[in-house]
Formats: sequence, structure tokens, C-alpha cells
Amino acid sequence: MPFLLSSSFLLLGFYLLSFPDQAYPNAVLVHLPIHASWLNQVEIYFSIVQRKVLNPNEFNDLGELEDCLMRFQVLYNSTARPFHWTFTKHDLKRVLKELREQSAAVAVA
Repeated sequence: MPFLLSSSFLLLGFYLLSFPDQAYPNAVLVHLPIHASWLNQVEIYFSIVQRKVLNPNEFNDLGELEDCLMRFQVLYNSTARPFHWTFTKHDLKRVLKELREQSAAVAVA
């Protein structure tokens, strides 16, 4: 049973490293990259599935849900196009600068 850990869990230190072994001896810790860009892609895909397949939730049983998800996967694979990213490194620098300024203002207050 793998555990996916984001970098925020590193704040728990050694406690986190010992907990899964004690509670779940067959567990394997999987540390995500700090930036987790691959995970963002997964989240985007599941967001699309949520909007286009799972809402409204009108499935009579799990078999019907599975069939619908599999048909969507075939359709999505045949029609999907790359995402056009608009957030640039300049946007990131601007946001980080604003956050630093806000943090400095809070520290002074």
C-alpha cells in the first residue's frame, strides 16, 4: 500500500518516517518531487473527469460507472489536445515578489 507524501509532510520529521512502518508494516513511502508538476497533470485530468463524467452522479451501480469512465477515457484519448499554459516565469516572479512584500508588511505590523 503506497503512501504519497507531499513536501508539506516533511514538517512532521522523524515521526512521519516511523509512523507508517509501525501502523502499516506493508506500506511503502513514496516521496513526491517538491514541485510535483507531474501531479498537477493528474489533478487536471481528474478535474476534467469530475466535470464531464461524474457530475451529475446518476450511476445505478459501480459497473455502470466503470463503463462510463472507460468510454470517456477512449474518447478523451482520441480528442485531447495539449494545454496552453499562460502562467509564465515572469508571472511567477511577480507573484513571489507580492508575497514577499505582504510577508514583510505583516512582519512590521
